[in-house]
Amino acid sequence: MNFSDIQKQEQQNIMPTYGRFPVAIVRGTGAAAVDSEGKTYLDFTSGIGVNALGYSDAKWAQAVAEQAATLQHTSNLYYTKPQIELAQMLHEKSGFGKVFFANSGAEANECAIKLARKYSTDQYGEQRTKIVTLVNSFHGRTITTLAATGQDTFHHYFNPFTEGFVYAEADNMDSVRDCVDDHTCAVFIELIQGEGGVRPLSPEFVRELAAFCKNRDILLMVDEVQTGIARTGKLFCYEHFGIQPDVITSAKGLGGGLPIGACLCTEALGQVLNSGMHGSTFGGNPVACAGALSVLERVSEQPFLKEVTEKGAYLQEKLSKIEGVSEVRGMGMMLGAVLENTQAKDVAAACVEHGLLILTAKTLLRLLPPLNISYEEIDRGMEILEQVIRSCSASNKNRKG
Repeated sequence: MNFSDIQKQEQQNIMPTYGRFPVAIVRGTGAAAVDSEGKTYLDFTSGIGVNALGYSDAKWAQAVAEQAATLQHTSNLYYTKPQIELAQMLHEKSGFGKVFFANSGAEANECAIKLARKYSTDQYGEQRTKIVTLVNSFHGRTITTLAATGQDTFHHYFNPFTEGFVYAEADNMDSVRDCVDDHTCAVFIELIQGEGGVRPLSPEFVRELAAFCKNRDILLMVDEVQTGIARTGKLFCYEHFGIQPDVITSAKGLGGGLPIGACLCTEALGQVLNSGMHGSTFGGNPVACAGALSVLERVSEQPFLKEVTEKGAYLQEKLSKIEGVSEVRGMGMMLGAVLENTQAKDVAAACVEHGLLILTAKTLLRLLPPLNISYEEIDRGMEILEQVIRSCSASNKNRKG
């Protein structure tokens, strides 16, 4: 099938929920993707942070294939070795006491919300269920996680949304205090607001928030769906801030390309949700867990994390030197570039034509390359991006002139 055939069938059979670029990816290796017409692209998106080790990593593919040929699925009424091994590795690498496996970041966040409300109901009664999130946050696309998302643009069309969420301003403890009352059970944050424009929270705010929550027995929950699994140069982003959350959620890079989510909690919260209170048909699927084990055992090693930090600093320096980029923000290999004279969506579209896949977030470019991308590939990507920004800027000047 050529691209025209693929596009036609997509339009005939799939709900139009995605604003797709005119590319059909058919295969890939590392940071290189190949489309249906044979064109090769340098991918700085990692499937929106999912392909932590790039396309078709050999060890990951072998682990997945061997598990698929052994046991592809059984229900959670029975034990499976890959699920237990992944839980043990997460415990050892993160220090958290217990985990629940889901299929996505939104599902992991749903578990965190249920866990917080159940804990507070047990301890303080059924009225203590309110959760504070931050303005400009993003926590998923289910009805409940949309309600938790602190962006008005997501609060249309699907009423009634789940109640019990209020939104404080990021980096503003006074705003948090105004939102918290006797009915508050948790504060739920992203340490870098990814979909909200790659906006890191200030360390001072995060540390003060952690102390504030601890003093009131309000759970501090951190959404690490995009920031976790070595993306920022630590296994989880909260490690940069010197805090210990009560709950964190993970997904995206954990599976290396297969659907998996995880909600991790402290040992003290480990028995809050018991038999029948939560569940998932596919959560902790043996094949997904086998893939996650292959990813986690490598990205959690200190030499790998050090390399992510160094490559992230190198990429940030390269980005900041491009004419037309006014600001670069983020951590590790999760970066956003603010543009001066061009629109991010126009640059992203033009990059596709030149063989570079790149993301946007709000009004800026967002870069989430594979964590094992080479320096040579970073250089080549930045050369393409610089060329495209220069071209787009010149076109804008000509139109204005």
